[in-house]
Amino acid sequence: MIIIENTLISELLVERNFVCDLTKCKGACCVDGDAGAPLTEEEAGLLEDLFPVYKEYMTPECIATVEKDGFFYIDNDNEILTPLYDGRQCVFVYYEGDIAKCAIEKAFNEGKINFKKPISCHLYPVRISVFKDVDAVNYHEWSVCKPAKELGDKLNVPVYKFLKEPLIRKYGNDWYQYLTEAIEFKNQGYSEKL
Repeated sequence: MIIIENTLISELLVERNFVCDLTKCKGACCVDGDAGAPLTEEEAGLLEDLFPVYKEYMTPECIATVEKDGFFYIDNDNEILTPLYDGRQCVFVYYEGDIAKCAIEKAFNEGKINFKKPISCHLYPVRISVFKDVDAVNYHEWSVCKPAKELGDKLNVPVYKFLKEPLIRKYGNDWYQYLTEAIEFKNQGYSEKL
């Protein structure tokens, strides 16, 4: 475990390699779930506020689902989650050919909104568990991401490097710099705690 400020970071972020390979997985993480992606309260509000902009990329069925069921739901653990279409697929998915992509991110990439997508989606395969005084930053292994693990191994890109942008988005540049320094220190045999 690597400790930085109020985060406990799994060493699997260093030990495992990962690079998304959409040509092989087809965006399965967005369509093969049994629950939506975790949201913050702020993100839930943004999804509603920005809907008129990004909905042009959504499928008619998913638009109808959002208009009927709303922009989020709360599960049995009181966690706010993105809604699903047909019980499996994120409602914010659109397709480019046979590859599932994010309608919100498409609007962002086209400069129409300034919100890229929910941070939990941007961080995947990292999942964050929030406790009273600390965040546990963990690697989530899922069979649909086997192509990403294979490409990551081929390119020798650890999870924390592949996720540099979203980790900085979540915790800031200084935090990420501390993380890279902690990894270097650990590799040289120094203490894991900064």
